[in-house]
Amino acid sequence: MKNTKNNQPLKPVTPDRSYLRKFIERFKQTQNGKQTKKFIDKKVLYPIVFLSFLISLLLHDYKLGILSYLGSAVLIFILLIFFYRDLQRYKPTYLKKIKMLILLGSLIILNLVIGRIFDYIFFIFSKGLGIENPIVHYFGIPLAIGAVIVVMIFDFHTAITFSLILSLMVGIWVKMSLFPLYVFITCLVAAFSLMRVKKRSDIINAGGYIVILTLISSLSILSITEELTLESVYFLIVFSFINGFSVSALCFLFLPVVEKVFKIATPLSLIELLDIDHPLMKYLSVEAPGTYHHSMIVGSLAESAAEVVGVNPLLAKVASYYHDIGKIRMPEYFVENQTGCISKHEKLNPHLSSMIIISHVKDGVELAMEYNLPEIIKDVIQQHHGTFLITYFYQKALKEQETPPPEIDYRYPGPKPQTKLAALIMLADAIEASARTLDDPTPARISSLIDKITKNIFLDGQLDDCEITLKDLIEIKKRFEHILTGIFHRRIPYPENEPREKRD
Repeated sequence: MKNTKNNQPLKPVTPDRSYLRKFIERFKQTQNGKQTKKFIDKKVLYPIVFLSFLISLLLHDYKLGILSYLGSAVLIFILLIFFYRDLQRYKPTYLKKIKMLILLGSLIILNLVIGRIFDYIFFIFSKGLGIENPIVHYFGIPLAIGAVIVVMIFDFHTAITFSLILSLMVGIWVKMSLFPLYVFITCLVAAFSLMRVKKRSDIINAGGYIVILTLISSLSILSITEELTLESVYFLIVFSFINGFSVSALCFLFLPVVEKVFKIATPLSLIELLDIDHPLMKYLSVEAPGTYHHSMIVGSLAESAAEVVGVNPLLAKVASYYHDIGKIRMPEYFVENQTGCISKHEKLNPHLSSMIIISHVKDGVELAMEYNLPEIIKDVIQQHHGTFLITYFYQKALKEQETPPPEIDYRYPGPKPQTKLAALIMLADAIEASARTLDDPTPARISSLIDKITKNIFLDGQLDDCEITLKDLIEIKKRFEHILTGIFHRRIPYPENEPREKRD
């Protein structure tokens, strides 16, 4: 008798494309529901008009009339509109927080006020010394201070745009055709030298670079205008040194003030938070050693993937270190800190257990406020679980109760990640915790686990409110695989040494 089972035609296996289909549907809904962006928001228009008139007051030559003032205000308004549109196109996250726009406007004003003060001092100084060339003292004005602070607080792109806007504004004040080019060059040098600031001495080094470029640029400009003399060379050297080291000194003076007033994290304050001797990190390592170790690995994962998705690696590492500090309050209720075989949750009902787990987010925000952590770290603590479902206790409640419990009782309060940083730490946190459960963590199993966790987080809608893309998720997966494969690598079993008598 023929084996009919083996003669049956093979059915084609349809791959599961629900993940991709859902993404396309969601993308179409987003595109259909998207509103057309206005050229400029009315809420921003009036402050820009006010700022234009204020800056025009700082730059105006009071020997001239009202028409000159109005003309300056119009040109400054155009420049500020350009700055706003650039932020809207390339850095829209800054527009979501009004304090960031206030800070940028304040830095422009601060930069020009400092410029005017130094101009007045150097003008009197030059007159007293009898310097023949009246424009030499301009090269001592520390106009790069704004670019230095912007690159440390915001990013390099914003610093470049800020430098361009500032140099063109200074051209209204200093009636010298090549001076805006000089200002732009010094600001560029300052921004480039502090792109990867890691210690306070980097600010002093940036001042040294400004000295060199100021001297070279000023000599070149005076050569072009045919005003270069032996006396001007001597004073240019003096003013170049004053310029460079004034920028460093003013940065040390104003940076802590900006950090405190606007509650913003700079690389220097982040490096201080990275110190394991920080009181909060010491507290975590003693009270919740398992959580401390977990946070260290999450930090390595987040740091490795940060740069490829456009996030500051130092910020990602620091935020990872503090993302679970709320577990300090009740460490024994979290599995990584449990030393005994019996879990604390065995005597509790699932709903109470879920409330204890959820409370670590609120406790973390409270501790962050108590220890004056930056606002961005607080946001990560609050968002790194989004509105995710605590599956273990929800499934346990389904088994124990006759009527299904409301799912909302077993979800984190949110909000969902609003930035790439929060989304990155959410992924790193979930994947690191799941990787510990693998019995045989081979590279293939680690890769499969990362795919599974990422897909679950995406399909649950946790990444809907941030700007992370599929390309970002692919890059994150590659970096996570590399780090986790290194952590969970196989070890060769070492043979035990036999007793000497047995060998003999």
